[in-house]
Amino acid sequence: MHADDTTEGGPTSADFDGIDPAEGVDLLHRGDLTVRGRLTAASNTTLYCTISDGDRSAACVYKPVAGERPLWDFPDGTLAGREVSAYAVSEALGWSVVPPTVHRDGPYGEGMVQLWVHGDTTVDLVELSRRTDHPGLRRMAVLDAVINNSDRKIGHLLPGPGGHLYGCDHGVSFAEDYKLRTVLWQWQGRPLTDEALAALTRLSARLHDAEDPLSMELARHLTGPEAYAVRARVDLLVHHRIHPYPAPDWPSVPWPPV
Repeated sequence: MHADDTTEGGPTSADFDGIDPAEGVDLLHRGDLTVRGRLTAASNTTLYCTISDGDRSAACVYKPVAGERPLWDFPDGTLAGREVSAYAVSEALGWSVVPPTVHRDGPYGEGMVQLWVHGDTTVDLVELSRRTDHPGLRRMAVLDAVINNSDRKIGHLLPGPGGHLYGCDHGVSFAEDYKLRTVLWQWQGRPLTDEALAALTRLSARLHDAEDPLSMELARHLTGPEAYAVRARVDLLVHHRIHPYPAPDWPSVPWPPV
């Protein structure tokens, strides 16, 4: 699909079983979570669920902390919080790249719960991942640079039925060391858009205010050095005004890339 830049849509209720994204956050916090199945291809326990509250109901993903596989480079039991932090940063940028996501208790303990995106299956994701003219994809590349996403695969691209592009699986993000690993390197070294610079400047101001709700949310889920590193990455992006380059001593593309 090659929709031009002017036809890209924003988040809509059609993406989430008729639930408005803002209402979806409230539903995720308040609703009753029922497990319907398991996504067996995921490396950590990932459960397909429904979340219901009276007349409201939607599909969602639940990743309990108890089902997280230990990793050598991330503290144990922190992946769910990193997913929630990615959502918080996405919302602070004003781009809604990450579907509504909360941290709450569930049938298997605390974990991350995220609204399920009913994606447009007609989109060729490999072709989409290579585009240079898609504003939503470029915003995703900037978000990944901010959160230091070490696992942006093609399969993590979720184009909604209305044209808005989401991304999922941000658990291995926010490392203190530079570990950006992504399939979206087509803008490396190119100037950031005016929109991105404005959003990053606003984000920087919020991150430098310890009492801002965003800063407090990140402090709940990240270590002190990791939260400091987020601010440093944003400030570097604003200062240099370009998309970052791959690290010379770190794999730049996840494997497998799909």
